[in-house]
Amino acid sequence: MLKALRRLAAICLCVALSLGLMAPAAVNAAGINPDDLAVIRRQAAAFEATKSRLPDLARLVSAEDWVFTRNLLHGPMQEVGREMSYINQRLDRSERKDADKIARKLKEALADLDEAARLQDGSRLQRSYSNLAASFDAYSEVIPAEAFS
Repeated sequence: MLKALRRLAAICLCVALSLGLMAPAAVNAAGINPDDLAVIRRQAAAFEATKSRLPDLARLVSAEDWVFTRNLLHGPMQEVGREMSYINQRLDRSERKDADKIARKLKEALADLDEAARLQDGSRLQRSYSNLAASFDAYSEVIPAEAFS
């Protein structure tokens, strides 16, 4: 009888351990594991810092300051593509396709604004800035809320 109990206890222990090993890694409510969330938080902070430069950019666009518009785009705002790429890589697969599409539109809006400033085309500059601001807002919606908590 004692031998049977030991055998039963060993089987229960094996089952418990195997189930523990099969359990998925810890994830938050959004389905993002803690390591990915840490990367998203860092990159989201950098993305938001870049986005916070939009009022400066708006002033330069309104003043049709071609040189400083391009300087801001090629300086403080140039890393936004890399930041979005890191975020997108760590999003849930179901969200990645839309995030990539929005990120691509934002990068295209940056390039178009740069080209408008290079050509010194005031009306195109205004349209490009509007597209860029809308793209920043759209991408902000992609970032999980947990990244800001």
